[in-house]
Amino acid sequence: MSRTVIHTTLAPAAIGPYSQAVRCGATVYLSGQIPLDPVTGKLVEGAFDVQVKRVFDNLRAVCQAAGGDLRDIAKLNIYLLDLGQFAEVNRIMVEYFREPYPARAAVGVAALPRAAVVEMDAVMVLD
Repeated sequence: MSRTVIHTTLAPAAIGPYSQAVRCGATVYLSGQIPLDPVTGKLVEGAFDVQVKRVFDNLRAVCQAAGGDLRDIAKLNIYLLDLGQFAEVNRIMVEYFREPYPARAAVGVAALPRAAVVEMDAVMVLD
């Protein structure tokens, strides 16, 4: 099975030796996104909800570059510095997703790249 690297300038460039996403057949593996502005490459400033929305917007841009959209995500992983903000993530998530929702995990972590407070990665399946 061939692998296709997915890249878009509408999402932040990789900050290490990895691809924004890789497509293998109908499955697309999206690398973790933190709330980086795709133009400046810097963390967005503002409240937690602004940062979560930036992450979802970044994921959407990569999904679209691969030929899909957020609705095609089968599995979403969320990494939070503060699991007390999980309810806020849920509130924002319903602005971006409709039922049936993807399978999901939420994990509390000690640190994230660039001192981000949230990161998400996903697996998308295209028909």
